[in-house]
Amino acid sequence: MKFRILALSVLFICLFQFMGAQRRVNWTPDGNAYTKVKDGGIVKVDPKTDAEMVLVKKDALTPAGGKALSMQSYAFTNDYGKVLIFTNTAKVWRLNTRGDYWVLDIAGNKLMQLGKGLPSQSLMFAKFSPDGSKVAYVSEHNLFVEELSSGAIKKLTTDGTRKFINGTFDWVYEEEFGCRDGFRWSPDGSRLAYWQVDATKIRDYYMLNTTDSNYSRIIPVEYPKVGEAPSPVRIGVVDISSGSTRWMQIDGDPRQHYLPRMEWSGTNELVVQQLDRKQQESKLIYCNTTDGSARTFWAENDDAWVDLNSADIFGEPGGISFINKGADFLWVSEKDGWRHIYKISRDGKTETLITKGNYDIESILAIDEVNNYVYFAASPANPTDLYLYRVRINEIKPGIMKKIKKAKPDEGPELLSDGKLAGTHRYNISPNGKFAVHSFSNYNTPPVSEWISLPDNKPLNPAKTIAANLKTDNNNDVEYLQVTTEDNVTVDAWINKPKNFDPSKKYPVVMEVYGEPAASTVLNSYGGHRNFLYNGDIRADGYVQVSVDNRGTPMLKGAKWRKSIYRKIGIINIRDQAMAMKKLIADHPYFDKDRIAVWGWSGGGSSTLNLMFQFPEIFKTGIAIAAVGNQLNYDNIYQERYMGLPQENLQDFVNGSPISHAQNLQGNLLYIHGTGDDNVHYDNAEQLLNALIKYNKQFQFMAYPNRTHSISEGEGTWEHLSTLYTTYLRQHCPPGAK
Repeated sequence: MKFRILALSVLFICLFQFMGAQRRVNWTPDGNAYTKVKDGGIVKVDPKTDAEMVLVKKDALTPAGGKALSMQSYAFTNDYGKVLIFTNTAKVWRLNTRGDYWVLDIAGNKLMQLGKGLPSQSLMFAKFSPDGSKVAYVSEHNLFVEELSSGAIKKLTTDGTRKFINGTFDWVYEEEFGCRDGFRWSPDGSRLAYWQVDATKIRDYYMLNTTDSNYSRIIPVEYPKVGEAPSPVRIGVVDISSGSTRWMQIDGDPRQHYLPRMEWSGTNELVVQQLDRKQQESKLIYCNTTDGSARTFWAENDDAWVDLNSADIFGEPGGISFINKGADFLWVSEKDGWRHIYKISRDGKTETLITKGNYDIESILAIDEVNNYVYFAASPANPTDLYLYRVRINEIKPGIMKKIKKAKPDEGPELLSDGKLAGTHRYNISPNGKFAVHSFSNYNTPPVSEWISLPDNKPLNPAKTIAANLKTDNNNDVEYLQVTTEDNVTVDAWINKPKNFDPSKKYPVVMEVYGEPAASTVLNSYGGHRNFLYNGDIRADGYVQVSVDNRGTPMLKGAKWRKSIYRKIGIINIRDQAMAMKKLIADHPYFDKDRIAVWGWSGGGSSTLNLMFQFPEIFKTGIAIAAVGNQLNYDNIYQERYMGLPQENLQDFVNGSPISHAQNLQGNLLYIHGTGDDNVHYDNAEQLLNALIKYNKQFQFMAYPNRTHSISEGEGTWEHLSTLYTTYLRQHCPPGAK
């Protein structure tokens, strides 16, 4: 239910949360500098002085008789002798991962396009071999390798089709596991390890394009709905010279397991993560690439689900971080009830808890082995905030401590952010742990960033600091609070009061909801307290805005909080939201109980429908966008992770689906969906409409032809959507104080 794209309501929150320090920084390998595009070329920048050195001029990136290449991304060889340019890109589901690649030999000033003879704009995930002599890439579901000196292209796989995929992934692996780049060079550059996805047994969902010609066109999407067995996935290692592939012999039925992570862990060894279909057991497996044998060396289990090792659902997830010359690795697990970092020996027999205490880490940000620290994001005292911490990787024994300058006993996590600056701190840290881009925002402070040194957290440029550039946005009047419901559940919430607020009057209330395990809405970061769909000034028009964070969201409040929603999506989260609103109405006399509106997108759309249907006495008006009306319509990886298998507990899916409660609609409902939504399919809309029609429930419906989950395509679409939303809200939940 919903979404890895995070539909726009939550996406806007995350956009502000991740901007600034979360933008990509192209660090040099030593971590003492970074590179960036400037004036059509590439320069290297010293973060301490801002001094720039030109590495590649624009003229060098201009093909003969053509225009200079516009770079989406680039990558250098280890010796900085060549640079790989990604350009002329196209979207594949969520991101622009398909396009053209060029290589510039910097010393020889020679620019060449890769993949000559292959379709234009068809290359994906090109990357240099370790010695920089070759580039491997995917085109039309097959793997290729190109010799740069001769331009010779070798096709390493030949069986790729739309549903038989080499070196990249199908829709659901990308959407729910963040898997896109599906191959890895071996350390010696002689082989490629790659995923092969057999989606031939997965049924297509047919979207219908009725707008681009006089005859409709079918758009098939291989989409395994909940209850459908996964696509078999296997991992092979292809020898560049011979072109032969050896398949890894990993135990388990491939139609009942997933392989979401794979990396090289030695010259002739891979490490692979395997999840069972319910995602309740995670195994780490070593594969011998010489003979294909495989052995499990570490595993964990959970009665709900086991999270992946990465908190980043937007980009390519990270692999295993080996440390101590390969003797150990770092891994993130919730096995003790909290999201913690563990040091695990290479053989899996010894575990050491690194982040001790009853708190969650959000994600690992950097590993500084030289100085024996791991940097991570966390907020032990207040889960709505986020700060930078570090902790020692290896314990320093008392006898050794005296020999190490400035060494102190390990006293637990060390806070590096300014704890007095409450809000969301984000960092992009250099490989050597010496520098970082630090960004900050909170509910009334727009994002601001600075370059800092670590671990002292001091700005590199005194004139360009966060402290010197903080600005307050007075367009908010936000109050953060905790609400304890009649079920004795305490949830975080915020209230944004209208302009010229008079507590003696009654105001209409608009609650923005998400409510599912993919995202939280009550974070102390900028941008999440504005109704971005409202066409006008919602505070000036006299609306109170509210958001509540129910059990089951990914807040840093412990695994019990997050996993309490297992098999209860559409039930526990909906009751928490409703009971929180009931309590807020009782405790805030200025809430007009007759003008309570709720709205949401994607998972928030589903929550909106359920709130309108299950608690009509509270919510009078609802606007639901791109909602899952029937949980049996969504994909298997997401829905089975959080709800189990419908073959075993079908009633849980029925009970939590809005379509099961449509007969209870009493208030005003506007439902919106794009007919070209490949994520939450349009069948959700039509099935819900039929249920409402069956019970003679009157409502308003808007279908956006051929628009995707974001409803962002087409001239005038956004203005139309915003106008529709605003007009309906004003009509059925009238603005202004009474």
